[in-house]
Amino acid sequence: MSNKFVGSPKRLGIMGGTFDPLHYGHLVAAEMARHEFSLEKVVFIPTGNAPHKIGRRITAPRDRYEMVKRAIADNVFFEISDLEIERKGYSYTVDTLRQLHGIYPDHELYFITGVDAFREIFTWRDVQSVLSLSHFIGASRPGFAPDEFLLEFERKYPEFIPHIHLFDVPALAISSTDIRSRVKEGKPIRYLLPEPVRIYVEEAGLYVI
Repeated sequence: MSNKFVGSPKRLGIMGGTFDPLHYGHLVAAEMARHEFSLEKVVFIPTGNAPHKIGRRITAPRDRYEMVKRAIADNVFFEISDLEIERKGYSYTVDTLRQLHGIYPDHELYFITGVDAFREIFTWRDVQSVLSLSHFIGASRPGFAPDEFLLEFERKYPEFIPHIHLFDVPALAISSTDIRSRVKEGKPIRYLLPEPVRIYVEEAGLYVI
C-alpha cells in the first residue's frame, strides 16, 4: 500500500514525555507514527523540569534518560536527546521546538504525544507559536472519542487543523502510572516495558517508595 507522505519534505518525529518509566506504549506509538507519516527518524526527548507537574514526584532526569536510551538501543530509527534535561528552568514545548528548528532547519517537525496530554495544549505556553512550529500526532487508545476536543480546537485555532493528526495505538492501554504503582505494590511489570528498562528500574530501586 502506498504511503501518502512519500515524496514530501523530510519529516522528523519528536517523542516528548516524562517517560517515568518509558513503556511499550511509547515505543509502539513512535514506531507506528514513523511508518504512517514517513518520518526519517524519531527523537525521544525526556522532559527536564516540567511546569505541568509541579508538586508531583518525578524520577531524576538522568534515570529517565537512561531508561529511554536502553529501550531504543536496537532501533536505528530512534534517537535520544538531552536537550530539555540540559536546559535550565522549565521545559516549555515552544522553546524545544524553536531549538529543534535550529538543529534541523530542513525538516518538518512532527511532535508525537498521547491524546490525553495533547488535550491540555490550550494551557501550553505560547500555543499559537507551538502550533505553527510543528505538526502534532496524537496517539490514542482504540475507542477514544476526541470529538469534543477537536471541536474546541477548530473553534479556537481553525488555521492549524491541518497540523493535527490522530491515530489509534492499542498498546496505550499500558500506563507509566500503573507501572509505578505495580512496583510499589510488589506486583510484576515484566512484558509491560522493555526488559532493559525493567532491569534498570529494579537495579536502581525506582518506584519502591
